Amino acid sequence: SPTVKGRRWAGRGPGCGRGDGMLYPQESSSREVKDLSGLWDFRADTSPNRHQGFERSWFKSRLAQTGPVMEMPVPASYNDITQDPALRDFVGWVWYEREVVVPARWVDDKEIRVVLRVGSAHYYSVVWVNGVKVTEHEGGHLPFEAEIGSIIREDPNVPCRITIAVNNTLNLTTLPPGTIQYMKDRTMYPDGFFVQNYQFDFFNYAGIHRPVLLYTTPKAYVDDISVVTDFLDNTGLVQYDISVKNAATSSLKVTLMDKDGYSVASSKEPSGLLKVVDVHLWWPYLMDEKPGYLYSLEVRQHGSAYDDVYTLPIGIRTVKVTSNKFLINNKPFYFHGVNKHEDSDIRGKGFDWPLIVKDFNLIKWLGANSFRTSHYPYAEEILQMCDRHGIVVIDESPGVGIKDIRSYGNASLAHHLDVMDELVRRDKNHPSVVMWSVANEPASEMSPAENYFKTVIQHTKALDPTRPVTFVTDSNFERDRGAPFVDVICVNSYFSWYHDPGHLEVIPIQLKTQFENWYGKYKKPIIQSEYGADVVPGLHNDPPVMFTEEYQKEVLRNYHRVFDEKRKQYVVGELIWNFADFMTSQGALRVVGNKKGIFTRQRQPKSAAFVLRDRYWRLANGTGRLPPWTKYPYQINSPFESTY
Repeated sequence: SPTVKGRRWAGRGPGCGRGDGMLYPQESSSREVKDLSGLWDFRADTSPNRHQGFERSWFKSRLAQTGPVMEMPVPASYNDITQDPALRDFVGWVWYEREVVVPARWVDDKEIRVVLRVGSAHYYSVVWVNGVKVTEHEGGHLPFEAEIGSIIREDPNVPCRITIAVNNTLNLTTLPPGTIQYMKDRTMYPDGFFVQNYQFDFFNYAGIHRPVLLYTTPKAYVDDISVVTDFLDNTGLVQYDISVKNAATSSLKVTLMDKDGYSVASSKEPSGLLKVVDVHLWWPYLMDEKPGYLYSLEVRQHGSAYDDVYTLPIGIRTVKVTSNKFLINNKPFYFHGVNKHEDSDIRGKGFDWPLIVKDFNLIKWLGANSFRTSHYPYAEEILQMCDRHGIVVIDESPGVGIKDIRSYGNASLAHHLDVMDELVRRDKNHPSVVMWSVANEPASEMSPAENYFKTVIQHTKALDPTRPVTFVTDSNFERDRGAPFVDVICVNSYFSWYHDPGHLEVIPIQLKTQFENWYGKYKKPIIQSEYGADVVPGLHNDPPVMFTEEYQKEVLRNYHRVFDEKRKQYVVGELIWNFADFMTSQGALRVVGNKKGIFTRQRQPKSAAFVLRDRYWRLANGTGRLPPWTKYPYQINSPFESTY
């Protein structure tokens, strides 16, 4: 069967402590980066058990010598690249290979570390260099890496041949979970027929989705940096902790610089507190004249052979939650934003800079100040954009589709904790990330859910005590066993769509009841984390009927009227489902994907986009914190231009 085999990637300990870093690769005076994006050789293992590649050791020779290969772009999902429906829906192992020319100085100088890093691959990956296994990793959406210097130095005359096998199979203990179902009735199905089942509403794209990199550091190098920020009056406080590896003695110079490159604080200690006079706080978009202000923390490690230099962007801000407010820098913050997907034509979930920049322009055009990374961690580069532009992020794990009681077992829990380790380790220093979400719409009314989510949430809080933790629920408020452990209630509901379809008049009653029930029981702030309606672009009807542009607008307006009443009390946010249409698996309820976007999959606005834009700019202008020239509808600068 096409099951995932192998151990978990070694080197992931609990927490984000010393010696366990995953800093984003960057070029500096001591570091180089070689991007391996482009065309790779590709082959799907179509053998009945999907294990021919391992049985015949495809990694020991060039992939083209094992059988027919095709060119495959990296990064990209492989599903929509060809005209072959079997590859679009393929489940099992696929193999990628590329030969790389490594600069001679990297090979000759043993004082240089050479690291191979994969931004993400779905879902289980095994990596070889010149036929030698260097690492394996369980789970998509997050990076993994291995030092390969010793392998490429064994024979400098041999090209560096990188082989990556990727398996997209989901089982009961993966995240997200799934099952393989074999159809054995030969009067109905062909021999060997099986389907991959999963309980989430987006297409299970697969492949190498983010860039594969080679990067270097000196042998003695900065392995990890952790920062926690605060402020007192006009003084910023940056608590930092630096991990250095392979240095007999650590000799550090730490410099905090403002946006203009001037030093505002410095130290020579591996950990300590930096104080910034007349601090520029990191503010969200539309909450200040200069949103997204970033300092730079330059860390210089003096080594015996080479210095190592790494610079980390720092935003100084605080996050707090009360019984009815979400506070950023001690000011009430109201989420008016979107849910998204990493999804586009042809590329699937593949990383794509033009798409990312277009989406940020649309987010700022909307007047949105936030989004949730539904339903998995997004690319690091997206979070870096959020840091710079002041877009607030609810950072969500791939804990989506946890519906089967067998996915609440010890193996599933252990893997979920590992994933939270990796997520917090990767994203802990982003000022834009203000809350962790450990799951979306799990079957949290089941009895095992109580211990499961208590454990995952407590573990996440232990990793990062500075941010609130939530999960997104669609369960009954009285029977939800995970809700007692969250800091903020995030609830999804689709009144007049999945419930009482076509009856817009029920929305005000049912939405008010929802809010009052949840707040009455838990006395915690509430975010409407999903709401919306499908619409086929260009379909119109008056009076409004489902799937028309008019109906989507009326759904939004009915929700908004209740939001305006309850945000004066304890509702602290609203996130539309969805930013853009996206692909799903085929089914009777989906017409070429989910059509709840306010933009099409090609990022063109539906009528509801203008309804939402008017609302979001009114909400932004209502804060009273914007100078007159930034107010909607922008007479001087358009809303998608930088305001800093």
